Amino acid sequence: MYQEHEPSLLRRALDRFWEWLDTLLNAAAGVTPGGPVGLAVVIAVLLLLVVALRLRLGPLHRAPAGAVPLFDDRPRSAAEHRTAAEQHAAAQEWDLAVRERMRALVRSLEERALLDPRPGRTADEAAAEAGRPLPGHAARLRTAARDFDDITYGGRPGTPEVYGRLRDLDADLRRSKPQPIAAGAGSGPGGAA
Repeated sequence: MYQEHEPSLLRRALDRFWEWLDTLLNAAAGVTPGGPVGLAVVIAVLLLLVVALRLRLGPLHRAPAGAVPLFDDRPRSAAEHRTAAEQHAAAQEWDLAVRERMRALVRSLEERALLDPRPGRTADEAAAEAGRPLPGHAARLRTAARDFDDITYGGRPGTPEVYGRLRDLDADLRRSKPQPIAAGAGSGPGGAA
């Protein structure tokens, strides 16, 4: 009969939590200069710091449930990279759109055998290597590599203009015909063929 009027297990747990929190805050107020007011100021400063960091770092992006996994068993095709780039552009996620479009551009050159498939190739290396069989596009390839590096590693935000230049370059490269490479001008360092 007496047990009917005792608080539930949840209520007792909540009471203990609030007692612990009260003890913790009283102890913190006792050692903080200014007592409870000083503790309130410290907490307010910490909250402002968290808000400032959140604003500085920007929103946290969660990958959509249907997103492509980080590591796949096979390399993605240029068409798959282009599709991903267009989806990011439609969502105005310009940093991601630029990265995917540059990956599409390089993968397309690999699929056309104008670049050897090589993991770990930098954008600058890809631009330099692709500029040899496509000399008419060498300057735009260097600009694209610089834009990619600035956005991916330099913290510069992607823009619709940068994405548009990459998309146009990708389309132009797909229509272009490579120039024959002069004999003796191998594709690797030192001219080895």
